[in-house]
Amino acid sequence: MSNNPNEAKGFYKLSWMQRIGFGAGDMAQNLIYQTVSIWLLFFYTNVFGLKPGPAALMFLVVRLVDVLWDPVVGTIVDKGNPKWGKYRSWLILGGIPLVGLAILCFWNGLSASSDTVKLIYAYVTYVGMSMCYTLVNVPYGALNASLTRDTNEITILTSTRMFMANLGGLIVKSLPIIIAIFAPKVLNEETGKMVAVYNTPEAGSAWFITYAIFAIVGLALLVFCFSQCKEKVVMDQKEAANVKVSDLWMEFVRNKPLRIVAFFFITAFAMMSVSNAADAYFMSYNVEATPLLTTLFMWLGTIPAFIFMPLVPAIKRKIGKKGMFYLFLGVAIVGMALMYTFVSIPATKSNFVLLCIAQFVKSTGIITATGYMWALVPEVIAYGEYTSGKRIAGIVNALTGIFFKAGMALGGVVPGLVLAWVGFNAEAATQTPLALQGILWLVCVIPAILLLLAIFIISKYELSDEKMDEINKEIEARQLNA
Repeated sequence: MSNNPNEAKGFYKLSWMQRIGFGAGDMAQNLIYQTVSIWLLFFYTNVFGLKPGPAALMFLVVRLVDVLWDPVVGTIVDKGNPKWGKYRSWLILGGIPLVGLAILCFWNGLSASSDTVKLIYAYVTYVGMSMCYTLVNVPYGALNASLTRDTNEITILTSTRMFMANLGGLIVKSLPIIIAIFAPKVLNEETGKMVAVYNTPEAGSAWFITYAIFAIVGLALLVFCFSQCKEKVVMDQKEAANVKVSDLWMEFVRNKPLRIVAFFFITAFAMMSVSNAADAYFMSYNVEATPLLTTLFMWLGTIPAFIFMPLVPAIKRKIGKKGMFYLFLGVAIVGMALMYTFVSIPATKSNFVLLCIAQFVKSTGIITATGYMWALVPEVIAYGEYTSGKRIAGIVNALTGIFFKAGMALGGVVPGLVLAWVGFNAEAATQTPLALQGILWLVCVIPAILLLLAIFIISKYELSDEKMDEINKEIEARQLNA
């Protein structure tokens, strides 16, 4: 036990190695799961051979399974006490099967099979992978709140986590040029040169090799996270024995800040998932970009993280928590409006530099606002402990997991339905004007509407830093007097 009196009350300071180690866990999950979020629909329609409609329905079914599965996992995590640690043990126990099933999601060995066989295979691997992801993600989210109660430390920890997560995101968005290394070359009739393709069935083995590399590196990062994180603020075992699945819904009903965070998660992840899932189609058909230009464009969706996330603690101190959300969500809307304008005006449609400017502005707002939202989760956990006496971190993270996966479900369902409605045809070299407009809606219009809703939702959040310090000190005082 530290001699520091603040640390004795749960306000622990972490070393930079511990902060980076914790962040490595999110970097790992981005390599494994963000690849699925951004690229799996594109892989299914353009490489694996599924139609957009059935693929969209599958994304919805997987999320419905998650609604049933996440509360079970949250309860298991809160009630259990594995010998390697209450939360960090699951980074290994869930991480190994997660990696195996995730790699199988991008296997294209059934290209000659019927649509029914391919769809069944996709269901089995995707559902299994998603269930294993929950076994990692729920306890990882709870791990944050178990390291310290210090709100300042949690802000630094979250900024480090988001920096690492976006480093993983930068790699994920490099996928087209990495696949191009392994993909077959075809003759470009206009230039007379051999070029690599990543958006056809012939590139199937290249997708599999590339994703296998991502997933294995992700597993190594989960092991590193496991080695650096030690839980210090956890529920008493006597209390843990009384945790039930029904606690999840009871907590949701009585914990108003949790409800606000949950609905913010739905909206934010829906916005990100819709936009991310559409980017590959946008660059392939609206912009007709090469794999290199596609990667450069997608990098601009992540690079702002390395500029602005380290500044989050200072920005938050200057304009406050809500002010920061308002500022950066508004910046994201401006970026989407610029992108829609540039693509819609013939004189600027082919100007890649203007598109990159719009992408940078849009991404600056999205990354900063959605990156910091993870710092709200330990706050609603502490608020729940303050009002009920139970620190059910696993249950709360299961709830937030349900809602962010609900948002991600929209990210898979909405693009698939819109693409089917506008007549998108993966076998056609060029798309109809309606199909191109539908892709543009997915990149700009629908995400902007969701951002406006997110601004309204976060305006209702009432837990300031000052309030959280009072709550955490009161909780520690109760425990000392117990």
